[in-house]
Amino acid sequence: MAGSKYTVTQQAMQEEWIEVQQAQQNPSRFRVLYDRYYEPIFRFVFKRTLNETLAADLTSQTFLKAMQKLEKYTFQGVPFSAWLFRIASNEIAQHFRKNKKTRVVALEERTTHELIEEYDDKADLEINIILLKKVIQDLKPEEVELLELRFFEKRPYKEVADILDITENNAKVKIYRLLQKMKKRFVNQKTK
Repeated sequence: MAGSKYTVTQQAMQEEWIEVQQAQQNPSRFRVLYDRYYEPIFRFVFKRTLNETLAADLTSQTFLKAMQKLEKYTFQGVPFSAWLFRIASNEIAQHFRKNKKTRVVALEERTTHELIEEYDDKADLEINIILLKKVIQDLKPEEVELLELRFFEKRPYKEVADILDITENNAKVKIYRLLQKMKKRFVNQKTK
């Protein structure tokens, strides 16, 4: 997954850091960053809420908090967007905690089509997709978020770690353990 669409070059991150510093000096310069990241942040939130109005509200809240805390932001060797995604992730979690609602997992058609292309037995695939959805539904929200970031969105471990505010090694360990847990549950579901 090294060639992920989320991988950003060092040069691009350095150029972006200059834009962030300019926005720290003059808040009107934040518009460049807002325009670049509004849509990706909105999609990120929408995938987790499946509610357009709520996604727009949480996205607005994300950018408001980002502007309020921009002066404290420092370059950490990952794209500025990772910081924005972390804020968005926190806003989503806070919303679900506050409203005592369950999180939504949107298994995109694109993801299922990728599976279909790699699978020979289509009937078995349908059963496995149903079982996979059941296994995912039984996961904790933070486990679902790990899956979404790493596998559905194909983000590098370093960016997953930064979004979740953990070390890269910790992200790798958590994902490994989660996959082992899911595999065990999947096998148990299949034998029922």
